[in-house]
Amino acid sequence: MNKKIIDALNKDREDELSAILQYMKHHYEGEGMESPEVLDIFKKTAMDEMKHAEKLGERIVYLGGIPSKKPSPLVEGGDLKKMIQADLAKENGAIKQYKEHIKLAAEENDPTTRLMLEEILSEEEGHADTWETTLGIRKK
Repeated sequence: MNKKIIDALNKDREDELSAILQYMKHHYEGEGMESPEVLDIFKKTAMDEMKHAEKLGERIVYLGGIPSKKPSPLVEGGDLKKMIQADLAKENGAIKQYKEHIKLAAEENDPTTRLMLEEILSEEEGHADTWETTLGIRKK
């Protein structure tokens, strides 16, 4: 059992659980002229995050750990734009953290965990791109 890897995966899992709750809350509470399409994106993204939490939990158990069941803090309130901005911030935080944990998995010689995290990272970058496009943000 590698405690460093399990702790990192549990941190990722707590953040994914938080993302699920935040996206579903936004799906239920978002309103406004442009909300129908955005509400569907919130719901779909919550489902993606559920799959991430499941993968992380399975890997933690395989490595001999116990998957965390507590979500990290979520952001509540605001109009549709504020919700999207909060979700983009959460995605950008996840991207940064996954990159750090990919590096840790490589350092700890755990290629299976590294590959799993790289796959999740790719999906998180896709989520961030969706929100940047929705907000009209262009990368320089």
